[in-house]
Order: sequence, then C-alpha cells, then structure tokens
Amino acid sequence: MARFCCFGAVRSEFTGHGSTASGKGKGCQGQVKVCYGYNLVRGMTNHPMEDYHVADLVDVKGNELGLFAIFDGHLGDTVPAYLQKNLFSNIMKEEEFWTHTDRAITKAYEKTDQAILSHTPDLGQGGSTAVTAILVNGRKLWVANVGDSRAVLLKGGEPIQMSVDHDPNVERSVIENRGGFVSNMPGVSSMVYLQARYLDLKDSGDVPRVCGQLAVSRAFGDRNLKSLLRSEPDIKVEDIDHTAELLVLASDGLWKVMNNQEVVDLAKRYKDPYAAARQLTAEALKRQSKDDISCIVVRFKA
Repeated sequence: MARFCCFGAVRSEFTGHGSTASGKGKGCQGQVKVCYGYNLVRGMTNHPMEDYHVADLVDVKGNELGLFAIFDGHLGDTVPAYLQKNLFSNIMKEEEFWTHTDRAITKAYEKTDQAILSHTPDLGQGGSTAVTAILVNGRKLWVANVGDSRAVLLKGGEPIQMSVDHDPNVERSVIENRGGFVSNMPGVSSMVYLQARYLDLKDSGDVPRVCGQLAVSRAFGDRNLKSLLRSEPDIKVEDIDHTAELLVLASDGLWKVMNNQEVVDLAKRYKDPYAAARQLTAEALKRQSKDDISCIVVRFKA
C-alpha cells in the first residue's frame, strides 16, 4: 500500500508496485512509539506475486489504530487484493468493534468471505489466507487469522505465537465429517484416495491437503472447496506494555524455513523494522524458500 496515515511526526517510504513492495512508517499511539517496516518478495514460481499486505496507522472515532496484515493468495491474486481493500474497513463497520472486538472481527471475517463468494464471477475460484493485527491506542493488540500466515509477538524476551496454523491434519475430523478428505498426495481424486486407504498405502512426502488440493483448512474464497473449509478466524489478544518489543507478521514463505525463535532473534538485532523485514526475507531466500515471502515488522517503544 502506498498510502500512509500516521500520528505525530511521520516519515514513510514506499518502493515497488502492486503486491511487490517495501516500505516503512512511524507514529505515536498515546505514550507508545510505533514504527514498522515491510518487505514482499516474489517466490521462485511460474505465477505472478500473490501476497498482499496492509501497514497503516489511522485515527478512527478519536482512537489511534495500527492496522497490519498479510494476505497470501492462491490460484490468483484477486482474493488477496480484495481483502487488502475491504477486510479492515469491514471490521471497523461492525457496531461491536469497540465493545466486543473478538465478535466483531469474527463477523467481519465471515461477512467478507460471503462477499467474496458472491463475487466469484469477478474474483474467480481462488482464495487467500489472512493474518490481521489491530493495535488499539498502543495498549491492546488483537490478532486474527485463517490459514497459515502467522503473527509472533516478542514480549518479555519470549516469542508468543499470536495466530494458529490451520493445518488440514489438525482439522481432519471436521473436513471428513463434511464429506471431504485429507491427503498428502497432491491432486489425488476421492476415488484414488479411498483405494489407497483400502490398500493401506502411505501418502507421499508432500504436505497434507484438503482433497489433495489446498494445504490449509481455513481460507477466504476457494468456492470449489467451501463446503469443507471454514473462514472463522482464531483470535488472540495481548496487552502491549514496556516488555513488548516487536511483532512479526509473515506469509508461510518465511515460516516454512524459520521457526518463531529464529525469526524474533534476527528481527531484534535491528532497531529499524524496515531493515529487519528485509533481512528476514533475505534469510528465507538464503534458506531456499521457494514461495512468495512477505514480512511486516512492528516495533514498540513505551
């Protein structure tokens, strides 16, 4: 996103176009100084970049909000582009946002998914993961997610995973109860899957996939698999105090090759969150991550 709306003294930079971008910004929320940087790198695949992001500081009804998100698309970039434009505004429109934030976020996620499905002729059959973080007045951090994009908070010297990786194996029973299956054999049909189960054949070494297709059990869009998938987010809240140092949001292109501790250890070496985001994506590439890699680093200073 090329637009920044920050509080206090602001310095922001932006390079790149569309979903391939890097930049930074800063501002204040009450007594807390907030600065952030982001970097998005296209993966070593034969399709266009499918990751989108939000990194912004805004004033809503006299409250200072930090809005940060990673949207990792699949089968095209139309769904993550739609989320970038609409998800946060839908959350803000919910009447319960200021009183029951978790309920408001859940409702907005599900309403947004329904809107995506109703626009399938325009948006196509693809889908997207999402991890969103909302910092409220520099004091409360709300993180929600569907899919395997992840958020990790460094607080009290320890990494706290603020999101849940929605692995098809973990939610296998839900998928099977809805008439689907989970297989490590990509592209396998239901008949081939049942034959393999009957013969007690082991799956290949690929990741677990819903019906041999999608490597996450929750996502926006994905009309062809929607009867098996959920768009209900997992939500976690944390107080931001003097022990909170930084927050990292990233697509699975980073988390496939680095664990939470490695990520925060590298990020905290850099006072500039933009430099930290660039170093994290560079390290993921060094470790031969093939997927699109998107990373936002947010630093807090009371």
